[in-house]
Amino acid sequence: MRTSRKAVAVLVVLLVVGLLGTACTGKKAEAPSAPAKPAGVPPDTLVIGVAEDADNLDPAVTVTNNSWAITYPCYQRLMRYKVVNGQGSTEVEGDLAESWEVSQDGLVWTFKLKQGFKFDDGTPVDARAVKFTFDRLRKVGKGPFDAFPTLESVEVVSDYVVRFKLNAPFPPFIYTLANNGASIVNPKVMEHEQGGDQGQAYLAEHTMGSGPYRLVEWAKDQYFKLELNPHWPGPKPKFTTVMFKIIKDPSARRLQLERGDLDIAEELPIDQLEELKKNPDIDVREFPSLSVVYVYLNCKRKPLDNVKFRQALSYATDYQGIIKGVMLGKAVQMRGPVPQGMWGHAPDLFQYSLDLEKAKQLLAESGVKTPVTLGYLYADRDPTWEPIGLSLQSTFGQLGIKVEMQKLAYATMRDKLDRGDFDLAVGNWSPDFADPYMYMNYWFDSEFFGLAGNRAFYQNSRVDDLIRRAARITDQAEREKLYRQAQEIIIQEAPYIFLFQRNYMVAFRKNVKGYVFQPMLVNIFNTADMSKE
Repeated sequence: MRTSRKAVAVLVVLLVVGLLGTACTGKKAEAPSAPAKPAGVPPDTLVIGVAEDADNLDPAVTVTNNSWAITYPCYQRLMRYKVVNGQGSTEVEGDLAESWEVSQDGLVWTFKLKQGFKFDDGTPVDARAVKFTFDRLRKVGKGPFDAFPTLESVEVVSDYVVRFKLNAPFPPFIYTLANNGASIVNPKVMEHEQGGDQGQAYLAEHTMGSGPYRLVEWAKDQYFKLELNPHWPGPKPKFTTVMFKIIKDPSARRLQLERGDLDIAEELPIDQLEELKKNPDIDVREFPSLSVVYVYLNCKRKPLDNVKFRQALSYATDYQGIIKGVMLGKAVQMRGPVPQGMWGHAPDLFQYSLDLEKAKQLLAESGVKTPVTLGYLYADRDPTWEPIGLSLQSTFGQLGIKVEMQKLAYATMRDKLDRGDFDLAVGNWSPDFADPYMYMNYWFDSEFFGLAGNRAFYQNSRVDDLIRRAARITDQAEREKLYRQAQEIIIQEAPYIFLFQRNYMVAFRKNVKGYVFQPMLVNIFNTADMSKE
């Protein structure tokens, strides 16, 4: 059945604004009771269904995967993660950087930039833009700057040579230059500065980068629309338009994927992904990941400030039941903070297991009187979060501990996490660079309370000392020794319930090609390299 040119034009318009419905052919169907054949998405457009809106698009502010998914293709960084034999890796190579050298003491890093790259307004990307970006990052002083704890200064050596000076060695430094916080921003953002905000209000809702795409429209809680950077000098991407549709209901995301209104659907429940494997038009892809799911125990609130009470909760958690029942076996229980696949993981560390008798004993020793009510903070961001809470509700209830389910919008949940306004909360974490620092220092350093990483508001001066020392020396064996000592203390004091490390699973229409999963960039798609058959 053919479609008139007019109908095609109408369909394309609808697709561009995110209303990707089934196309009308303009002809009367031969069988009125039969559903119309899905028109699908045009070959030059990629449509991704996501669960939640972004919180903020400023690379100097946001630390969420929701936002990174939008901003990552709109900016470049000095470094990027390598693709090795068609697979993602934890290794880095130059993005804007053509070459680099580091001083023997690890304190001075000098980068020569590639020439020819331009921001989306045509302004060249040069050493001044790099210096501006990191100076701005420091002035804004929010979560992303935490990845550069020893950065002292950045200086322009010449138009395309820039030098970084550190006040102490920082072993992961070269890797941090590949994460979203290191996205190089057009200095012209200062034309949008309001009240000394360094252009934060403007960049919260716009992009000003040199990546292959740029944001052209954001309809809150509806969609994002990216189009090509007209000054991109690299190979032209196959997709001239990339849409991110915000569809909070996972069943609706699945339906739109099957109908052909989406090319990719994220954050689908595992049972739905298993069903989708039966659909010949859908390709469910699964990858081992470094992403973990864990529960924050707010250590500054009673009775969670009591170590034995926290230990009781760790023993009252049905880890294997959650992995089998919620994850359908697509995960492994965590053994301490550092996941499998990351150096610094210690497979022989102590691991909690469900033991209600031990939990009752520790609860009695804690002196905490029951019944006790604890709130469990979660959102629709991840379909596993609610059943995890229900599992805790069931097992904790056997100790006289009532778990009150507290479902909030994701943005509201994050605000409460940052302020420490919760008892228990569930969260996901994936690393931005391949170093235990991502787990050990962010999660446990008392300088990183709240969204910066230490969401348990945990404080132990011995742990602070061990992990800070590990972050300042270049001897990996010594660093691993220090991190292990810290992990042993942490596991004993149980500031988190270490649940599981999961596989990353995502559903594609079968005609989508070229996707590369990067373990450092969960939920971020290499859209400039992808295509459709």
